[in-house]
Amino acid sequence: MNIDLKGKRALVTGASRGIGEAIARRLAGSGATVLCAARNLEAVHAVAESIRAAGGQAVGVALDITAPDVRDRIRSLLEEHQSIDVLVNNAGITDDDLFIRMKPEAWTRVLRTNLDSAFHITQEVVKKMIRARWGRIINISSVVGMMGNAGQVNYAASKAALIGFTKSLALEIGSRSVTVNAVAPGFIRTAMTEVLGQEAREVLEGRIALRRLGTVDDVAYAVVFLASEQAGYITGTVLNVSGGLYT
Repeated sequence: MNIDLKGKRALVTGASRGIGEAIARRLAGSGATVLCAARNLEAVHAVAESIRAAGGQAVGVALDITAPDVRDRIRSLLEEHQSIDVLVNNAGITDDDLFIRMKPEAWTRVLRTNLDSAFHITQEVVKKMIRARWGRIINISSVVGMMGNAGQVNYAASKAALIGFTKSLALEIGSRSVTVNAVAPGFIRTAMTEVLGQEAREVLEGRIALRRLGTVDDVAYAVVFLASEQAGYITGTVLNVSGGLYT
């Protein structure tokens, strides 16, 4: 299937590394102009430069999704780049602990980063999508938002809430040809999982039907599909990219 996103402009949060970087690269590889956003401007500049060197179109932009002025920053980006056709709410954090020991600050920080930011950013971006009668909003949730995970009450709650956010917004704006979907990755091979010992990794892989950790590109390809014209009749859904960890 040939996916052509030429003429589309995409904003990817958390694009400085890992899943976000892979999403930015794959969107650019399909022809989109990608705004690679993260707090670390040097890192996203490097990602954008690498994309351009490979023949794609990308710009690195500084964006702190938890800053009080995040809405002003998004409005500035919209003015500068005219529109955002594809929004990928990817940036997120973890702050794990058993519930009985979880500090209120850890709860608030995770919810503010993973959930509140999607509300603020999407509410600004979606206005022009509605007027244009075309848009793709893709929220990166997690399989733990569907199945839960001990020690991650805050993270799982934020990701489950993103699923509810996705389904409800899809119902509100579907009549304007704007789709809203979520991707729920399982255990993905990133810097975080690379530090696991061999035994711990084998235990993880044993829980997965495909018997391997996912790659960042496994997630990125799912996002590119949902951003495409071919996915124009899909909205309000959660694409489970967990290799059969949760079915």
